[in-house]
Amino acid sequence: MEQQAPPQAKFVQCHVTSGAISKEEQLNRSRIHYRDTHKRGYGTHMPAPIALQLYTLREAAKEDYEGIVRKVAHIGYAGVEPAGFPGTTVEAGKKLFNDLGLEVCSAHLPLPIGDNVNESLETAEALGIKRVVAGQGRDEFGSRDQIKASCDRFNEAQANCAEKGFTFGIHNHWWEFLEIEGELVYKQMLEHLAPEILFQIDAYWVQTAGPDPAGVIAELGSRVPLVHLKDGPCTREADMQALGEGVTDFKSIVDAGRDHVEWWIVELDRCATDMMEAVEKSYAFLTAGGYARGR
Repeated sequence: MEQQAPPQAKFVQCHVTSGAISKEEQLNRSRIHYRDTHKRGYGTHMPAPIALQLYTLREAAKEDYEGIVRKVAHIGYAGVEPAGFPGTTVEAGKKLFNDLGLEVCSAHLPLPIGDNVNESLETAEALGIKRVVAGQGRDEFGSRDQIKASCDRFNEAQANCAEKGFTFGIHNHWWEFLEIEGELVYKQMLEHLAPEILFQIDAYWVQTAGPDPAGVIAELGSRVPLVHLKDGPCTREADMQALGEGVTDFKSIVDAGRDHVEWWIVELDRCATDMMEAVEKSYAFLTAGGYARGR
């Protein structure tokens, strides 16, 4: 996710005219296509499941958290990744996820160091997850010394997580894939990070910075069990789009992570169109293409 909140997401309203195909029918067709292609042996591996990072729908969720989560489940997403609980509590959110059959694959929480340790790890325990995910801002990676200091904080976070039985993962933005003092930031990070730390690679932000996201996912291998997927023009400021409507090469990304990625997670920080519509289209694109599986 980004640091600045985009314009408010809106509820999608489906207007069906004569001869048009409704969104419900589009989703049903994508499910049938997914089922039929996999019955015929599409690919050699069962695709990893698809989750939605609920930050995507944060504005609408402020008004009706339960209604939004129910829409996500109705679309067919197998899981969710929370990033806060606007208008509700973690306990109520967890009960809702359970009632709807949504798995919580991980959660974005405050970096579990200092005063944030108890809040983050108690939330993780209440959600029943094993992976705590966090990142740091652009200003923390501006020099080699800053990069090392950031890694020291990440290592502290991992140690605090491990003490309570959790694993810690880093969510990247574009600034971890810039070159600082002659070397890419993430390459420098690998020199300092504890080997137990995992990566939640945001493929869109990697590509926006310049490197090939498929190459990064392949390079990091089993340290990347979670991948965030976005689409759009891959620029820092432009609005994002539903998956399949931008410049992202999803086939190469999925191929690179096929053997070790456990969850493909849709996240749109901001969108050029209705956000819920983009969430629906992204699900249909990933499942119809055989890239990921729903419930």
